[in-house]
Amino acid sequence: MADLHGAAPAGRWLTRDDLAAAAGTATGLLLVPPDVSSVFPLGPEDRAAAAGLTGAALRAAGIGAADRVVVALAEPAAALWTSAAADVAGAAAALGPRGRMRLHHALTTLGATTLVCTPTGAMDLLARLHLEFLLDPLDLGLRHLVLTGEIASKRTLAHLAGEFGAQVTEVFASPFSGGALAWRRSETDPLTPLVDGVLGLAWLDKDEFLPLDARSDARSDVPAELVVTPFAHSTLGDAVLRTGHAAWPDGSGLPAPAHTVGEHVLVRGVWLALPRLEKALARIDGVAGWNLTIARQGTLDSAALTVTFSRRSLVGNPMWKSRIRQAISGLTPVTIAVEIAQDIAESPVPGTVTDLRGQHLGRDRALIT
Repeated sequence: MADLHGAAPAGRWLTRDDLAAAAGTATGLLLVPPDVSSVFPLGPEDRAAAAGLTGAALRAAGIGAADRVVVALAEPAAALWTSAAADVAGAAAALGPRGRMRLHHALTTLGATTLVCTPTGAMDLLARLHLEFLLDPLDLGLRHLVLTGEIASKRTLAHLAGEFGAQVTEVFASPFSGGALAWRRSETDPLTPLVDGVLGLAWLDKDEFLPLDARSDARSDVPAELVVTPFAHSTLGDAVLRTGHAAWPDGSGLPAPAHTVGEHVLVRGVWLALPRLEKALARIDGVAGWNLTIARQGTLDSAALTVTFSRRSLVGNPMWKSRIRQAISGLTPVTIAVEIAQDIAESPVPGTVTDLRGQHLGRDRALIT
C-alpha cells in the first residue's frame, strides 16, 4: 500500500492524457468518457472492487434493501453505479443524465426513494418542478439524494435537503471510472475515504505526496491535487493518478475538491479536453486564438467559445463560423456556443479559459503554484 503521508512511491505518476495514450493496448473492460479522453481498464477483480466501493458509498448514504434507486448519470459512471445499487437496494434503474420530464416520470413510475445524479442535475430538476411542472418536490417521496460527478456550488447540499426533505450525501468519485472513493454529508466536512490508501493529496508542481496536516506547511496557501493510488489494480497497481481536482488542505483531513487544474475542464459533469479543442481549431485556416468561457448562471453549466481570426475578412464569414461549430461538435457531447471576436490578431495567441464559476485554476500546474 502506498504511503499517502510521505514521499512518492516508485510508481508512475499519470494524468488523464497518459491514460488515453494507452487506449490501443489496454485490455479488459475499458471505462471511457464520450470523448475517450481517458481509458481506465478493469479486470474481473477490479470490477468487483469498484462496485464494492460504490456500494459502500450507497450504504454510507443510508441506502438499504427497502430503497429503490434511480441513477441519472452519464457513462462510464452510470453502469457502475446502477450495478452497485442493484446489490445494495431493492431495485435500481439507469436513466441517463438528460430529460427532466422523463426523469420525473421515471421517479414516480418506479416509486424511487433515491436519486443519484450530479449536483447541477438535482438543482435543475428542482427548478423545473417549481417553475414548469408546478409540483412540490416533497411529493416525489425521495428519502436520499446522492450527488457526484461535479463540484457543487455553495449551499447546494443544504438547499436540496430542505427542498426534497431528503438526506443528501456528496460522493467524490474517480474521474476515470466514475466509481465512488469518498463521501461527506455537509460542505463544511472533509471527505471520508471508503478505504484507506487509495485517495490522497499531492503537490501540483512535483510528483510527491502532500501530508494531510499541510496547514502547518509553509506552502499551505497553495492548493493541492487529489490523487488516486489504485494499489490493488490489476494493471495500474504502481501508478499514482492525478485526478485534475484541486482542494485546499486545512489540516482537518482530506478536503473536498473546490477547483480543477490541468488540460481538462469539467463542464456539466464531462471532462473537456483542451488539447483536442486546440488541435481541432488549429486545422482551420485563419484562427489566431480562442477563449473558452464557462459559467453557471442558472442551475446548469454553460460553455461559449470565442474565436479570434487573423484576417478581417473572416470575421463576418458564416462559412468559417460553421466550420468551427462542426469541428467542436465532434469533440464532446457538451454543447459549446461559438462566438466570433470582432478584433483580429495578426499573430497566433495561446488559447485561454475563463471560468466564471471560479473552478478551473489553469492549464499549467506549475504556473498555479
